[in-house]
Amino acid sequence: MFNSGLVRRNGYMDSQLSTIQERLQQASDTRAQEAAGGEILYAGDANLTDEQIAKLPFDLYRQGYEYYWKTHAHPNSTFKYTMSSLLDLMSFDATNQIELIDKPLLMIAGSKADSLYMSEQAFAKATGTKDKELLKIDGATHIETYWVPKYVDAAIEKLTKFYARTI
Repeated sequence: MFNSGLVRRNGYMDSQLSTIQERLQQASDTRAQEAAGGEILYAGDANLTDEQIAKLPFDLYRQGYEYYWKTHAHPNSTFKYTMSSLLDLMSFDATNQIELIDKPLLMIAGSKADSLYMSEQAFAKATGTKDKELLKIDGATHIETYWVPKYVDAAIEKLTKFYARTI
């Protein structure tokens, strides 16, 4: 799981908690600038060199950049978003009302994923179902669960059994 609102708000792995108000003010100022007919500013441009990618602080960012920008990039996809949209992005939370799920729930994450904390938080908040499971694929990072055959196979095996039992 990747809770984009949580990350936009707190930073990945809560790395930007101390700058929330500063970033909200910047987004607010940018929205006012746009409303007045000014330039639209963007964030998240992702044109990094291999050396810059290697220096990114998190596995998800390093591997994600490689996957989404290099090996599996869609020609019309970018990482850019308007700076003013940060106001909306920061207010979103993928776990908001997750307790309303009353059906069987299976969440899958890599045991070595630095994003695992988001799956664990969501799993804990999913209190509306008693039939829930969080599968941690041993040894996998977040991005590796997308394409490494042994990790994909583990996920498919679990999904097959889960759907056979719950449908």
